[in-house]
Amino acid sequence: MQVYSMTGYASVQSQGAQAAQDASQAGAANVRLGLEIRSVNSRFLDLSFRLPDDLRAFEPPLRELITKALKRGKVEVRAVFEISRSQGVAAPNPALLESLRLAQEQVTHWLPGAKALSVADVLRLAGNDQGGPQDWSEQLMPLAREAVQALLEARRREGERLGHMLLDHIEQLRTLASQATPLVPQVVEQQRLRFMDKWKEALALSAGSVSAEAAQDRALTEATAFAIRIDVAEEITRLGAHLDELAHLINKGGEMGKRMDFLIQELHREANTMGSKSAALPLTRISVDMKVLIEQMREQVQNIE
Repeated sequence: MQVYSMTGYASVQSQGAQAAQDASQAGAANVRLGLEIRSVNSRFLDLSFRLPDDLRAFEPPLRELITKALKRGKVEVRAVFEISRSQGVAAPNPALLESLRLAQEQVTHWLPGAKALSVADVLRLAGNDQGGPQDWSEQLMPLAREAVQALLEARRREGERLGHMLLDHIEQLRTLASQATPLVPQVVEQQRLRFMDKWKEALALSAGSVSAEAAQDRALTEATAFAIRIDVAEEITRLGAHLDELAHLINKGGEMGKRMDFLIQELHREANTMGSKSAALPLTRISVDMKVLIEQMREQVQNIE
């Protein structure tokens, strides 16, 4: 059973890239790339990306990767940079110090009253230097493939849970249908006897103007018409066929959400028809119980890919 839900979440992180020229330098910044993919149900595949400016160019290959893996769902891809530092104070980069000196000279030339940079200011500005832009091309796509696989696994686990729940509901509906089948002949027989009693009363009041045979024939005609009106054999047969198809789809696996949604609508229609034909309280209760189960199935089928 390979049933996939459209609801899932995956989060992966890279091992981290040293931003400073010397990885052993005290206070060096370690930059890690984090990638999150979350998905919820949707009629179609709807992709959205929240990427830092450095990763905007990777949106097309990311879109192609996800489109090949997923068929339906509202999917959001989010990438973030996580910066951590080793212990100690970073020794400022000489090139950065020279840049700060030149910048300070230009500022004091135009603004003679400006304060000179303190040691704390220099260390703070040096700490914001990440050693220039990094090339993430060798890390992002393998990381994205790992995230997509993790998302597929999460959707598979959720889909497996939904599949077992739907199979359980299918068995409950079969049980209700089997309970409804013998009730119809019982109700018809009760109604036939009721008609016979009424016609006997009418025959007694007619003082012989209506023959007993004619009264009996009329009672049987009314009972037959009543039996036709409340007969739910066709509805139960069609309901059983729809349940068989649902169980087949679940056991087969693959992309099935839209087909299952259609079958749920058909199940609801048959249960409604049974309720409208019901002439006895037990049949009405069975119809109501069926509709409750079918509605629960409808809510879960909305999440299946």
